[in-house]
Amino acid sequence: MASVSAGSVQWSSRFAFIMAAVGSSVGLGNLWRFSAEAGENGGGAFIIMYMFFVLFIGIPVLMSEYMIGRAGTSNSAIRSVRDVARKSGVTERWGILGWTGMTASFLIVSFYCVVAAWVIMYIPKFLFGSFDGQSAEQISAQFGEAISNPKGVLPYFTAFAILTTWLVSRGVNKGIEWAAKVLMPMFFFLLFCLSLYSLWTGFSTQVTTPDGGQSNGGIQALKFLFAPDWGAVNLDVARAALGQAFFSIGLGSAIMITYGSYLPKEINIPKSAIIIGLTDTGVAMIAGLAIFPIVFAFGLDVNAGAGLFFETLPVALSAAPGGKFIGAAFFFLAIFAAITSSISLLEPVVAWVKERFVVSRRRAACIMGFLMWVLGLGSVMSTDFMDMIDGKVTAAIMLPLTGLLTVIFVGWKMKKSIVDEQMAGTSPALRGALFFLVRYIAPVFVFLVLFFSIDGAFFRSFFAKLLNIVPG
Repeated sequence: MASVSAGSVQWSSRFAFIMAAVGSSVGLGNLWRFSAEAGENGGGAFIIMYMFFVLFIGIPVLMSEYMIGRAGTSNSAIRSVRDVARKSGVTERWGILGWTGMTASFLIVSFYCVVAAWVIMYIPKFLFGSFDGQSAEQISAQFGEAISNPKGVLPYFTAFAILTTWLVSRGVNKGIEWAAKVLMPMFFFLLFCLSLYSLWTGFSTQVTTPDGGQSNGGIQALKFLFAPDWGAVNLDVARAALGQAFFSIGLGSAIMITYGSYLPKEINIPKSAIIIGLTDTGVAMIAGLAIFPIVFAFGLDVNAGAGLFFETLPVALSAAPGGKFIGAAFFFLAIFAAITSSISLLEPVVAWVKERFVVSRRRAACIMGFLMWVLGLGSVMSTDFMDMIDGKVTAAIMLPLTGLLTVIFVGWKMKKSIVDEQMAGTSPALRGALFFLVRYIAPVFVFLVLFFSIDGAFFRSFFAKLLNIVPG
């Protein structure tokens, strides 16, 4: 079988890599999924836990994945892990973490394209005035009608799946890298402008608080996001926060191992991981400021879940001067963010098929793009199917499981000389702190959340019965 060197394809520059990695992380997960998860899990308490997981688990896991990718001699995540395991003198069965990660990314991209299709559907709605003069309740009803119509979603889903497949087929530099360098700066700018508009709208709107007092939507949003209710913290919130951290950054999905295989030796992995992790978190915070002031200003339900993104933004943008064009432009640029994430989710399995079966990148992309489309039909037909893949399979189990295997492999199994080589150029203090997190802290927290995610109902029932047996 032909062997492909990991060094045969590389990012053209450090900026290109950062943009591609940030583009992979920053997408609809920061807009659609973050707002939904924060709204359903208590706001500030969820966000504090989310930030904790990003800093002390997400960044170490991200760094570990880059190290595996660059230390290997393959662009396939599975073969990279096996190669590093062989160099480290441990069993190649550790390649299982590549399998679970790659499978998770493929499952995610199948429903991710469906969510992107919903976004595309909103562009003509703005341009042709579907939201003009509509109340928040009427706009919410339009979203429900749209996602419950598979025939209406299918053309947009198919178009987005084809675009994703085409960009991946163009390769690292002409496809993935080009998309990130061109599209992400425009997305950042527009999101920042939208957050300013949302805050202005929120602070200009008086609302009645739950205790009967008067406030404004901006203050209520800031309290919801940054004044945590610690009474809302439980295992479900912790699991959701860790799942969002993994989903948003792209951890446990073999993406960053594959991206790491394209890394030139001179790029500092720990510093890059910190920049990417913090940038992703910053974008999520700005997205919260772009959405929740509108939620409170218009009295919308923060527990609206996935619909929050599709209900609140149209309310705000349809009321803005030139709202038709502003709304269409925002959702159009949201597609840009979605594209940089979807191509990163499809890339791991395409890189594996390309090497495993020795076929051209174009053929590998077309094969897996078609299978992605077939699997995605399940999410087109049923949002329950989407919720199962998202909340119960990938975010709750597969991503944290892969992350757990990754930090155990890097922290305890990878040869120390390989670790030192990949962390070269990093200060001893930072290197020591990050490796400590990889070896001791991240495995404990990921294991605990994974443990209770697998069968949370069983364990809650068990402990409830135990408390009934033990005298008070």
